[in-house]
Amino acid sequence: MASVPTSTTAKTTGSMRGYTLAFALVTSLFFLWAFVHNLEPILIPHLKKACQLTDLQSALIDSAVYLGYFIMALPAGYVMKKYGYQRGIIAGLLMYAAGAFLFVPAADTRMYGFFLAALFIIASGCAFLETAANPYVTILGDPATATTRLNFSQSFNGLGAFLAPVVGGRVILSGIEHSEAEFTAMSPAQLNSYLQYEADQVKMPYVVIGAVVLAVAALFMFTKLPDISESEKKAPSTLGSVFRHRHLRWGVIAQFFYVGAQVCVTSFFIRFAKFSSDVPEKTAAEWLGWAMLGFLIGRFIGTYLMRFIPANRLLTIYSLISVLLLLVAMTMRSQIAVWAIFAVPFFESIMFATIFSLGINKLEEDTELGSSLLVMAIAGGALFPVLMGYISDQSNIKVAYIVPLLCFLVVAYYGWRGYKPQIIE
Repeated sequence: MASVPTSTTAKTTGSMRGYTLAFALVTSLFFLWAFVHNLEPILIPHLKKACQLTDLQSALIDSAVYLGYFIMALPAGYVMKKYGYQRGIIAGLLMYAAGAFLFVPAADTRMYGFFLAALFIIASGCAFLETAANPYVTILGDPATATTRLNFSQSFNGLGAFLAPVVGGRVILSGIEHSEAEFTAMSPAQLNSYLQYEADQVKMPYVVIGAVVLAVAALFMFTKLPDISESEKKAPSTLGSVFRHRHLRWGVIAQFFYVGAQVCVTSFFIRFAKFSSDVPEKTAAEWLGWAMLGFLIGRFIGTYLMRFIPANRLLTIYSLISVLLLLVAMTMRSQIAVWAIFAVPFFESIMFATIFSLGINKLEEDTELGSSLLVMAIAGGALFPVLMGYISDQSNIKVAYIVPLLCFLVVAYYGWRGYKPQIIE
């Protein structure tokens, strides 16, 4: 999500083998943050059971993650600038691993706040990784093939998004789904034993994740990465100057609503599938994995379509299709509703990058700050799922999907009118 420096030079040492290893290591970061983030739709229904939460409370999982990104985005940039990107990456990986290992005491105590703290630490580490990964990929090789390398690395992001729900659904979700009557019939000892069993399901997966991340951190410690140095200095931009650009203001708003919509659609998919069509949680988790594969495929198809359709117009079309799919999901009571939600990630695939590129269009000296603001707009992922959880608690999960529906209407407006570059003095 982080912006790529517009002017950098790289100094590399060592053999071509070491150079390739550096690229492979940096590319692995794309997979690592995508995998852990796409376990969140698994954690939401799982911890809802284990910690006996409402939908509103379970949505705080997303809030903890996206607040971590929002709060740590600027500190991560400061650390990279002061201590270098390699040390920043290592620090991010160590935070990531620490947060993963904290799932063990969190499960032992069954304290929901402990889980949220662990997720916040993981997200803080991922903020460091995302701040560094894109710039490094662009300089690790021939500048003429930088875009190709970046697209290749980002494909591992899609791979992580696809695998996480499939793997997480199998190793975390127990498949045991008691009714309220069954819970009531349990003795306190039986209930406590069951809830502890559910909580313990997250221990081994997150220990394995933490161990893998630590191994990657160790590799980074012993691998020489190229230095990044700015080849030219620019006058610092200010919020006053950057917000003169009307299309950037609307871009930040659109990004805020888009990320909120994306998180809402996937985070409550398993709950929606159960409510709408009584789909078992493990089955729904696998379906979600395939939906995220659609997200990856949609990225390639959308990129191809942009050869013939202006990016802003395709953004509007895809947003309106998403609105129609959510309308179908909210009004049908069969598997058609589930399949409608299933299709939405395909049309989401181009949105973040398209809003980002339209938002920084013609910013010139304000590009760097404008890019940072567009990245920080992912804080929408912290707000809208909580609102959706509240609506679900007050009515039901089908009605709650009005939240991402309205968010997509804001994105559609940006592609229709809000994207147009205009400076307001």
